[in-house]
Amino acid sequence: MHPMLNTAIKAARRAGTIINRASLDLERLSVARKGPRDYVTEVDRASEASIVETLQAAYPDHAVLGEEFGLQGPEQAEFQWIIDPLDGTTNFIHGLPNYAVSIALTQRGQVTQAVVYDPSRNELFTASRGSGTFLNDRRVRVSGRTRYSEALLGAHWPKSGDIDAGGGRFRQMSEGSTGVRRLGSTVLDLAYVAAGRLDGFCGVKLKAWDLAAGSLLVQEAGGLVADFDGEQGWMDSGNVLAGSPKIFAQMLAALQPKQG
Repeated sequence: MHPMLNTAIKAARRAGTIINRASLDLERLSVARKGPRDYVTEVDRASEASIVETLQAAYPDHAVLGEEFGLQGPEQAEFQWIIDPLDGTTNFIHGLPNYAVSIALTQRGQVTQAVVYDPSRNELFTASRGSGTFLNDRRVRVSGRTRYSEALLGAHWPKSGDIDAGGGRFRQMSEGSTGVRRLGSTVLDLAYVAAGRLDGFCGVKLKAWDLAAGSLLVQEAGGLVADFDGEQGWMDSGNVLAGSPKIFAQMLAALQPKQG
């Protein structure tokens, strides 16, 4: 296993311990609102601080980009960690156990290492570029389902009205499948695509820390990741499709504007 991946696993597990401890006493949790439907807790901040401390102790020359504290370290660093210390905060504060820690490493802008850790289930998803995707040391791959009508999709649409945006394209995409689940944690959605639990995922207006680790998990598990035009601008636009190759192609086709 790559030493940098080992360090990321160590950081994710430490953060998971903080999250699990806090989950036992949610009534004492301090919650602040960053914006509409956007919350942050002391656990998010403590988790991120723990991750940053672990990463910087091992690699002091690396930069770290986190959801809560922004960019730390040299802006032009060859290596940059991208972290989400608790993706699914709204689920967490309601006691709904669907949230995760996400840590990715980029080298010159390309994601090379990825960890997504679900502390409530003790599920650890990992990937190194060129070496496959693993769930708790077991190799996983995207699903082999080929019929779109049988596909189960994950989605991140910030508001319910977004399903009608773009001339109803999202509605058409969702109605063609067997179902769409909005589970509240993008990083877990992508990990579940990699493990074959979901056949595809569609996300709107996401951030780098939502996508970096999960995208590598999907790619190394044999899946595809692109923006709504089938191009590689998803990290900048935040609009992303991910899935097994056959389902991905059908999701992409369903999203294209109809002619006439």
